[in-house]
Amino acid sequence: MPPEGQPVEPGAPDPARLGLDDEFQFYCGPELDCFTRCCQDVSILLTPYDVLRLKRALGISSSEFLERYTIVGRTRQHKIPVLFLKMDPETRRCPFVTEAGCRIYPHRPWACRMYPLGLADPQHPGLGGQRWHFLIKEDLCHGHRQPKRYRVREWLAEQGVEPYELMGLPFKELMLSDFWQSGREVRPEQVDMLLMACYDLDRFRRFVFETSFLQRFDVAEERVEAMRTDDVELLEFGLQWLRFALFGERTLRLRRGHERGRIAARRSEGSS
Repeated sequence: MPPEGQPVEPGAPDPARLGLDDEFQFYCGPELDCFTRCCQDVSILLTPYDVLRLKRALGISSSEFLERYTIVGRTRQHKIPVLFLKMDPETRRCPFVTEAGCRIYPHRPWACRMYPLGLADPQHPGLGGQRWHFLIKEDLCHGHRQPKRYRVREWLAEQGVEPYELMGLPFKELMLSDFWQSGREVRPEQVDMLLMACYDLDRFRRFVFETSFLQRFDVAEERVEAMRTDDVELLEFGLQWLRFALFGERTLRLRRGHERGRIAARRSEGSS
């Protein structure tokens, strides 16, 4: 599940929940004695869009970024593979933080942009539950003692959260699919598919363009050309492909002659 916050049941009481027009008190800057302390000994869950932005900012391939800066974990409940930013093994600090601050600040992950706000989503939004924000207060952070005040919506706008949330929606839908809760075994090749299409976009691009992939799938030529250079377009396509390949949803179209093979494969899986 992407780092959009903790799931909560609708109606769960919490006096600290914040609406978009509610205010909170906070400031962060190099003059504070706690500056960058929040970048140490912390678990930062990365979304696909986080990885896209970070590897681009560093000027390296997605494969190199994953190898150097991430570790793969699994969600406790359903064993879904997720990606964490790898902390320095000696200092437990973020690899991108310096004494002067974050060296990739314009491209920092969603979780870093949100701090000190957290986000809680209802598990069943169709039952009337609504997402809400809450304030994260830690002893190590002295920013809450500063007089500067923000409305929640002002903070989100200033931190550039919107594109991260928009790109996170299809990923969140993928991760909340009933497929992961069905109890069936997730095969190693399915895990690899997920990690490639979500995070290792350069490898996924080679998979699309250097195999028979486009001979099997009917993809509009304009989209094919966009995916050659546009990582965002490729990521959106990859999430659709995963829904097709993992869940059997009709998010993509097979070319004529390939439908029968897919039907036969599905029947074979069902009988095994």
